[in-house]
Amino acid sequence: METKKVGFLGLGNMGFPMASNLMKAGYTVYGVDVNKENEKRFAEIGGMVGFTSATLASEVNIIFTSLPTPKVVEDVYLGIEGLVENGKPPLTLIDLSTISPELNKKVAKAALEKGIQYLGAPVSGSVAGAEAATLSVMVGGDKKTYGFALPYLETIGKNIFHVGEDHGLGTIVKLINNLMAGIHTQAVAEALSIADAAGLDHEIVYRIVNVSTGQSGIFTRNYKNFIAQDEYYEGAFTTALLLKDLKLANHVSNSFEGKLPLGEELVNYLESNIEEYADKDISSAYLMLTEEKVKL
Repeated sequence: METKKVGFLGLGNMGFPMASNLMKAGYTVYGVDVNKENEKRFAEIGGMVGFTSATLASEVNIIFTSLPTPKVVEDVYLGIEGLVENGKPPLTLIDLSTISPELNKKVAKAALEKGIQYLGAPVSGSVAGAEAATLSVMVGGDKKTYGFALPYLETIGKNIFHVGEDHGLGTIVKLINNLMAGIHTQAVAEALSIADAAGLDHEIVYRIVNVSTGQSGIFTRNYKNFIAQDEYYEGAFTTALLLKDLKLANHVSNSFEGKLPLGEELVNYLESNIEEYADKDISSAYLMLTEEKVKL
């Protein structure tokens, strides 16, 4: 059953533009956020506000969540005032956050026991990608539920993938992606630090590497959008969020009795140096490295 009423819980940097794109597609969107300024801003563009996670579940038949940490996700879904406790069929819940695959499965189990459908569907892409609806979405869960959710997902993303019936598989792919993004980010920082030491112009280095085998989307993103602009806040995917995802990637690898030598070392390095850069974009890894040299 398709519905034109959609709930969206989490109107932050990524959630707000995703919820806005659902409205642009013709849906009536009920927005909820702990930050009431975000709700006010959402109401100004036509969103419905004034609800909670407990009351939202009785207003709509499909709810998206875009939340910052696994703990927040667990509270929103499984708490006394949560979506599962207060929801009933027919309700479909879709989490767009990056959490652990175990938490995806835990939420799915609790939801399905009440006849509520659930998909773990983390997204990849920048704030600009959320605004332009060009995100990648990696979905784990029941294929029939995925089919029902697909028209909605297509309003927020360009590349939608059903990874498998396991509710945590989409999250694992997302963590693989962010592990690689984190390692590439550190590679960009270290490469440009060599350029600085040699007196090379960043733009020359970028233009050459961009047509050579060291090219990466992260180099283009971090250099063009942030480092070259000397701006590390606008449209940020923060270093704190990257560190969270790197820890989760290491956790997943360990659960399969694997080992991530670079991933583990990067977690240790960031934990030791993140204090001044936690709320800056991941591209500030360049500052973290070069400013550290200045201090020395």
